Amino acid sequence: MVTATQLSGGAVAAVDYRCDAGPGEAPYPEWHGVFSLSYVRKGSFGYAAQGRNAEMVAGSILVGHAGDEFMCTHDHHVCGDECLSFQLAPELAEAISGHRALRRLTNLPPLPEMMVMGELAQAAAEGRSDVGLDEAGLMFAGRFVEIATGTRGETRAASALERRRAVRAALYMDEYSHREIGLEDTAREAGLSLHHFLRSFTKVLGVTPHQYLLRSRLRHAARLLADGERSVTDIAYDVGFGDLSNFVRTFRRAAGVSPREFRKAAKGERNFLQERLAPPRPD
Repeated sequence: MVTATQLSGGAVAAVDYRCDAGPGEAPYPEWHGVFSLSYVRKGSFGYAAQGRNAEMVAGSILVGHAGDEFMCTHDHHVCGDECLSFQLAPELAEAISGHRALRRLTNLPPLPEMMVMGELAQAAAEGRSDVGLDEAGLMFAGRFVEIATGTRGETRAASALERRRAVRAALYMDEYSHREIGLEDTAREAGLSLHHFLRSFTKVLGVTPHQYLLRSRLRHAARLLADGERSVTDIAYDVGFGDLSNFVRTFRRAAGVSPREFRKAAKGERNFLQERLAPPRPD
């Protein structure tokens, strides 16, 4: 049986696939509804598409082309398999998979360049990274194109127009960081396609759009924690976090202390903060 958990939507949708099929289960034909790139993070399975067969193991990349029939087999592993799949909207898929060399490509073997991007995407999916899951999907797809086509992304310096657009997007995110803002919203504000926007914004400002948005929320939260008496829960939701535990975890990762501990330090308990943030003493 296969379970599919939708992790994100929009132009870059992420889906967590888990299959518990094993040897002896009869394979059956399926069809790819959209273009997808799937990172195999656990287990193994056979993948047949376009008249080709491949054995997929942890680190492999499954390439699904919209409309293609495929079949999965499970002859060599009894524990099932797990994949993190990025499904791209048609216009984005065309921009990424439009290369003629990619049309007949159904998989990539475990490659270190893709495995590190796959693990970054998995960390984003689990909330262990401040890179957005849609951003991780675009990075994953961009690296896939570079490897599959033997080309490298542009390395030229950002133009004056790109700089203006990146700054405009940053100001927009900072002003409305308390709202639900997606990558598509900021790309639209900058007047760029998703892929171009992610690349140019990161090039100009040194962080991804989601990282900037997250840090803007943390900055607003720190100010509110230091200045007022509002509850940590209210502050978390007011600055744009949709989940209290996520806010506490993210704030602690950034500040080294919890929001409540930060508030204590801001109210005059300076020694408390100094002790928590001071480097360890040598033995």
